[in-house]
Amino acid sequence: MTYQEAIEYLYNRLPIFQNQGARAYKPGLRTTYEFCERLGNPQQQYRTIHVAGTNGKGSTSHMLAAVLQKAGYRTGLYTSPHLKSFTERIRVNGIPVDEGFIVNFVSEQQGFIETVKPSFFEVTVAMAFEYFAQMKVDVAVIEVGMGGRLDSTNVIFPELSLITNISFDHMQYLGNTLPEIAREKAGIIKPEVPVVVSEKQEDSVAQVFEDTCLRLQAHLSFADEVLEVAEWQYLNGKLRVQIRDKTRNTIRYPDLDLDLSGSYQLKNIIGVLAAIDILRLKGFNLPDGAVKEGLGNTSSLTGLRGRWQVLAESPLVICDTAHNVAGLTTALAQLSTMPVNHKRFVIGFVADKDVPAILDLFPREATYYFCAPSNLRALEASRLAYMANAIGLRGEAFQDVNTALSAALNESSADDVIYVGGSTFVVADINQL
Repeated sequence: MTYQEAIEYLYNRLPIFQNQGARAYKPGLRTTYEFCERLGNPQQQYRTIHVAGTNGKGSTSHMLAAVLQKAGYRTGLYTSPHLKSFTERIRVNGIPVDEGFIVNFVSEQQGFIETVKPSFFEVTVAMAFEYFAQMKVDVAVIEVGMGGRLDSTNVIFPELSLITNISFDHMQYLGNTLPEIAREKAGIIKPEVPVVVSEKQEDSVAQVFEDTCLRLQAHLSFADEVLEVAEWQYLNGKLRVQIRDKTRNTIRYPDLDLDLSGSYQLKNIIGVLAAIDILRLKGFNLPDGAVKEGLGNTSSLTGLRGRWQVLAESPLVICDTAHNVAGLTTALAQLSTMPVNHKRFVIGFVADKDVPAILDLFPREATYYFCAPSNLRALEASRLAYMANAIGLRGEAFQDVNTALSAALNESSADDVIYVGGSTFVVADINQL
């Protein structure tokens, strides 16, 4: 079996949510427990940090991994979905999983896979746990795929559970109210394991976490009750922040440069720094120098792409993986503050999102280039154009994101801005990413 054959087997033989949606959704932990038991429970051979949330969990996971790497820990990182290559999902010290390992894993486990019929995600989670064990990592940062309670990653017993925020996404699986969604995210909380929630939201949401932690005797910290961004600015392509300790009214981190420069990182960074404080109490040696170096070089240390990433300067081309109402609200707010001549949007979506609500966020005084991601769940570009034109978003449909981006570039002046996004899968299709 070659690497390409192994990947084709995973994609074609197993139900995969990113392509099939509900038909591939397989909630529950039984199969993952069974798979891990077969492998000798590799997830128990190293320390773990579990990260959930509606928005920001990917960036948060990468930032934590970068800090741990700079502090000298051999660090595993599991995230999903990938942008360009399956190997991006599983990394050790920023280096993607070896293709040979994937071939061997699939070959050795093929009989079990055929018998038990796990989902694509269940196989990749088990694969990641086994790879981290074989690579003898000190710690692994594990990002939840969707929800938390029934997510395959929830077989770990971590050092820390971190939940970024609660917003509306995947409601058909997680619930139609924020408290319902919060209960699914809170499902990663384990007995006596400390919990950091990046932002304290409305009382009904906060109460879910408070009640869960009280029941499980898990220490709960709302990060934004302890830390805050006192000041911030853009400087040399990075986001420079001053972090204040609210309990002491002192500046804890005076000039912290984040190379993840989307303004939504102002929320994520509070959760990351609060988590670092907890990890220090758990015995991790995380000096301020490692924090500064890790956060200033997250992309290069961990390979993260697609988060408010600048692809070109003149005209300015930015791509971002924000894909729901909460995420896009923040991204578009940042874009609205930029002094540019004209805004152009290259956007596409998957069909099972709340597309009408998302389209309503976009400005009317802009030019649109509608496309569809190369994904089985994609909303057709012509259908998207019809929906958008009906509410005053003027533009044309294109066959794919690269054709649409080329058209936007051809029509732009040097002081325009082009935003490419709407879906992780649209960003993944960009040739120059």
